[in-house]
Amino acid sequence: MFHAAGLVYGLNFTERPDLVGYHADARVFEVTDSAGEPVGLYLGDFYARPSKRGGAWMDELVTQSHLLGQRPVVVNNLNIAKPPAGEPTLLTWSEVTTLFHEFGHALHGLFSDVRYPLLAGTEVPRDFVEYPSQVNEMWSDWPEVRDNFARHHATGEAMPAELVTRMKEAENFGEGFRTVEYLAATLVDWAWHTLPAGTDPGDAEAFEAAALARYGLDLDAIPPRYRTGYFAHIFAGGYAAGYYGYIWSEVLDADTVEWFKESGRTIRESGEIFRRELLARGGSVDSMSAFAGFRGRAPEIAPLLARRGLSG
Repeated sequence: MFHAAGLVYGLNFTERPDLVGYHADARVFEVTDSAGEPVGLYLGDFYARPSKRGGAWMDELVTQSHLLGQRPVVVNNLNIAKPPAGEPTLLTWSEVTTLFHEFGHALHGLFSDVRYPLLAGTEVPRDFVEYPSQVNEMWSDWPEVRDNFARHHATGEAMPAELVTRMKEAENFGEGFRTVEYLAATLVDWAWHTLPAGTDPGDAEAFEAAALARYGLDLDAIPPRYRTGYFAHIFAGGYAAGYYGYIWSEVLDADTVEWFKESGRTIRESGEIFRRELLARGGSVDSMSAFAGFRGRAPEIAPLLARRGLSG
């Protein structure tokens, strides 16, 4: 992960055992840029323990701000099984992807270059916050990065090319089903949260069925991912009228991955543009203006359809 950050952004990470974290498992790293200038501090708290909630996330312990003269201090939390003493920590491919995803959030916080803390790092609109983290997942499968870490823990043998191909092909298995069930849930969310104030929707099940029928998604074979009665995301999770944000972030992400691949610049040059024009801006500029600042145009959906195997 640090190797990828150096390749793309010129970052260096130096562990600081003299800086004590909030737990013995929380390792502290000083982050500097290619010129040796300080960027901030990064804490990695990767192992599961009884006192820790599940899942994976990023937090800012100190938010970057020129107004307050603060450099960022960010933390990534995962819940990887801790091996016995002396044994290596082995990750599934899903855990590798999660690690790079959460580190994308961390980079968003570390690269922040704004005056006001309210606009720093990940303080961006809800439908934009997952975008930088999803972009960062690309580096886990970038050949130069993958060849650096994806090796057998005992023999050092690189991951076979055939296995890489099979893994990529497996990612698209069932993608049509997953996309439709997700979009159906998104449309149910919109239907509920665009009701005029004071409107009586009547029976919830009938309301949901009518909403799906309007869009041709009343399919017995593919029900919505979440039905109204247990759609906690939109009624208790802060995503009211915003459940679409996951796939919108992936539209931006897939388009950005294509930009990195086709730009004609070195990875380091492209990384600097992406850092300067988007990651450093936080919420200080309009998000879509920031996207256009490096992409040169509005986002397009074709790269997402190709990634999901839906463009044939």
